[in-house]
Amino acid sequence: MVWDACSDALITFDKENLQDEMAYIVENNIIVAALTKQLENLSDQVRVQYKSKVVKYTWPKSHQVADAIPWVQVTLANGQTLQTKLLIGADGPNSMVRREAGIPTVKWNYDQSAVVAVLHLSEPTENNVAWQRFLPTGPIAMLPLSDTESSLVWSTSHRHAEELLQLDEESFVDSINTAFWSNENHSELVETAGSLFRTALSVLMPSAGSARQLPPSVAGIGPKSRIMFPLGMGHASEYIRHRVALIGDAAHRVHPLAGQGANLGFGDVACLTQLLSQAAFNGKDLGAMQHLLEYETERQRHNLPMMAAIDLMKRLYSTNAAPMVVLRTFGLQATNTLPAMKAQIMAFASK
Repeated sequence: MVWDACSDALITFDKENLQDEMAYIVENNIIVAALTKQLENLSDQVRVQYKSKVVKYTWPKSHQVADAIPWVQVTLANGQTLQTKLLIGADGPNSMVRREAGIPTVKWNYDQSAVVAVLHLSEPTENNVAWQRFLPTGPIAMLPLSDTESSLVWSTSHRHAEELLQLDEESFVDSINTAFWSNENHSELVETAGSLFRTALSVLMPSAGSARQLPPSVAGIGPKSRIMFPLGMGHASEYIRHRVALIGDAAHRVHPLAGQGANLGFGDVACLTQLLSQAAFNGKDLGAMQHLLEYETERQRHNLPMMAAIDLMKRLYSTNAAPMVVLRTFGLQATNTLPAMKAQIMAFASK
């Protein structure tokens, strides 16, 4: 469920509109543990090097000369040198692979930081709903983890984020509940306009729309789970170079308001894996540009529209000016009454 702190406008994505679950929320340490277990089962094929640091990449030439190296060379801090037909840069938004390959990046920082924490709910509940409210300072989201716990992602100003980190647990919990429940940002003008528009929609489509639900209240937070990090947008102009491919945050960085950052990276992995598997089956060179170009084309066609939509949403909800609030109120209310449009949004977000 998504709703606006400056009006009563909301949109809900009901289970009745889905043939299958829209998404799953999985804690990062569980994902890492599962991946580590899989790597251990493949110890005869995969070698994991811990406590290692890359100090240099040496790139092959696209067109070989007599003394050129044929593959990418990776030099570690301990002096060890590795060679690979294909180097995959999965090293985050400050990617050394991207930088050393000379791939340009379009990026900017938002005037926000995200505060994350594990929340303990006041009472056990069938906790299967993700809640997000757009405040004037940024969205606050509560994502289900279990019947008694949820994950918090609160995007707000840098100063407010620092203040939230300094609060004692009780004051921090009070701030979260207030952010989800308070109506202090409502205005009479917006409420009147929204009510009239909602009435008109109910006349045109009497059976459409969804009833308002109430989020669970928070009673406490997980120990040492409260941290903050700055937010920004970034996109590599190229995902590939000769024998190099970028995936995840090394290729693209988005605001967390849509919960799509990790999903875009998973999509990169799935696409690249499929293309490399086919190349290997056909006896092709894994670092050849032919299938790497297919990867870049397919992923940019998906990632760029998603990134543009997320950035537009961030800017649209970063103001509490009455005309803009009225416009987005009308848009949210109209979308909530159109099942076909909601189905399209869910289908695109779950790809």
